[in-house]
Amino acid sequence: MGIIFNKPLIGVTMCQIDHHGHLTQSVHNKYLTAIAQAGGVPLALPQQLCAAPQLLEQALAALDGVLLTGSPSNIEPWHYGEAGSEAHADPGRDRLAFAIITWATSRKMPLFGICRGMQELVVANGGALWRDLDQFKRGLPHHPEATQPLNQQYAPAHDVFPEADGLLASLLGGDATLAVNSLHHQGIREPGPQLRIEARAPDGLIEAVSLRHHPFALAVQWHPEWQPEHNDASRALFAGFIHAAQHYHKEKTP
Repeated sequence: MGIIFNKPLIGVTMCQIDHHGHLTQSVHNKYLTAIAQAGGVPLALPQQLCAAPQLLEQALAALDGVLLTGSPSNIEPWHYGEAGSEAHADPGRDRLAFAIITWATSRKMPLFGICRGMQELVVANGGALWRDLDQFKRGLPHHPEATQPLNQQYAPAHDVFPEADGLLASLLGGDATLAVNSLHHQGIREPGPQLRIEARAPDGLIEAVSLRHHPFALAVQWHPEWQPEHNDASRALFAGFIHAAQHYHKEKTP
């Protein structure tokens, strides 16, 4: 199991919101579309998979990779050693993401994290966040005005500088400067010892990381899932992820 007509099965994390009194889990179509366009089969992963260990084990065993999506919610600060509450929390998402990362890391399953997904990969590996980028005080704006049309919010906002010889640079075909969108209020303060920094913004903020000693566990702070058909770099990231998932499937198949 795990692959349909040579297309790898990709689990996609969801977020929980209160929709008119009904707790509802959802994922933006843009993540699912990006996976499908790259040649994968997206499967949404509900937070109920954490209700019992065997549920998550059975679901992940059938998959060839996991996409950790972005979200309007934030990781609860106690996970990275800070006090206080989080107004935009989704504790079920925290539990599911950390359990997925632990499982996938031990089995070398491909992971691709975007925005919150990058922060999850960092926190799960002992890193820490800036809870509000106003604390960073470097001057570069990292989020647009919410009143702007989506095309403006997701337009290129600043450059990032890929690290030479990293996974990101290899997927992009070099370490040339890359223009990216930017829609986040939090950022990486400390990546943790298990992660390699893959790219930074001009103000020094970490914009991409990868997990050391793992064939493909990459995470970026920007949103390559936004209209990747119009962006060569975004297509390259998803193509690399799907290729890694295909290789993982071949390796795990007896």
